[in-house]
Amino acid sequence: MRILVVNAGSSTLKLRLLDGDEIAGQADLDVTPSDLAGGPGAERLGSAVSVMGPVDAVGHRVVHGGTRFTAPTLIDDAVVAELRRLVDLAPLHQPAALAGITEVRRLLPETPAVACFDTAFHAGLPAAAATYAIPAAWRERYGLRRYGFHGLSHSYAAARAAHLLGRADLRLVVAHLGAGASLAAVRAGACLDTTMGFTPLEGLVMATRSGSVDPGLLLWLQASAGIGVDELADALEHRSGLAALAGTGDMRRVLADADRGEPDAALAIDVYVHRLRGAIAAMAAALGGIDAIAFTGGVGERAAPIRDMVARGLGFLGMQVDADANRDAVPDADISGPDAAVRTLVIAAREDLQIAAGVRQALAGR
Repeated sequence: MRILVVNAGSSTLKLRLLDGDEIAGQADLDVTPSDLAGGPGAERLGSAVSVMGPVDAVGHRVVHGGTRFTAPTLIDDAVVAELRRLVDLAPLHQPAALAGITEVRRLLPETPAVACFDTAFHAGLPAAAATYAIPAAWRERYGLRRYGFHGLSHSYAAARAAHLLGRADLRLVVAHLGAGASLAAVRAGACLDTTMGFTPLEGLVMATRSGSVDPGLLLWLQASAGIGVDELADALEHRSGLAALAGTGDMRRVLADADRGEPDAALAIDVYVHRLRGAIAAMAAALGGIDAIAFTGGVGERAAPIRDMVARGLGFLGMQVDADANRDAVPDADISGPDAAVRTLVIAAREDLQIAAGVRQALAGR
């Protein structure tokens, strides 16, 4: 089966045509949701799809499935309408996914399409991990809970780690570190905790997102500093994280600047790693111990100094990396040190394979 995987972001659209597990075609387009809505991006998408040849099914990455969509779902008009109701929960990502769905359905109207959700992997979080300690009336009326994100990446990395280590009962922390970043605590393939919450803002320091911030600080900024909701949202999403601390959200540049002795970059790395270490330890506690950690995503796969700093700070958990293996790692790789009680893996992010598996699952259940 030839499956076209569509991963639409706020400024890029990634296409992968999979024939089985092999990439038979690919294209990365610099287009925004508005470009796709009858704009120049629609023509570029059409050209990219046409040169790929026959497509048997389409799989779309959708960031937010709410409480209704907890498994890969065949797309129809009713599903699209439900997804539109979730836009305010993921305003950066949901409109892009919807634009991709709309345009690809127009291009391939007879081809079955399946939505695969980043929130689905976390849908079964234990109540203790999913529940906010806020008034019950709010939780019930507005559906306020911790949803978690990056689920497609976490799910793939967890299965891949279990395969590499030959352990189905693995207690694993998956560290998806990219422009967005989150951890998942996974035991025997099930997610028990994660760092992102109601929105993708909660948790770790990211490229331009703040991660967790004292809610009292945000209330103070609104009440005492007069900062409005729109300005606050823009700052937390686009002007915080590494970019706020070091002047850039690009981890490669931050590491290079820190090596040159730039104090702001050094502080950014210290803050990033401090939060990351603490969150990994929290995930280990949720698992009742840890057998392995898997780094994935752009930073997780390529930033050897970050992996080294994390490991040196978590030696008390049994984490140790081999310096040469860490420096030279090409995913998929085991970079554990000789005395490590916890295995450390570097795994290539392959959301496309996870989405394709979801497409096959959904079509098999028709």
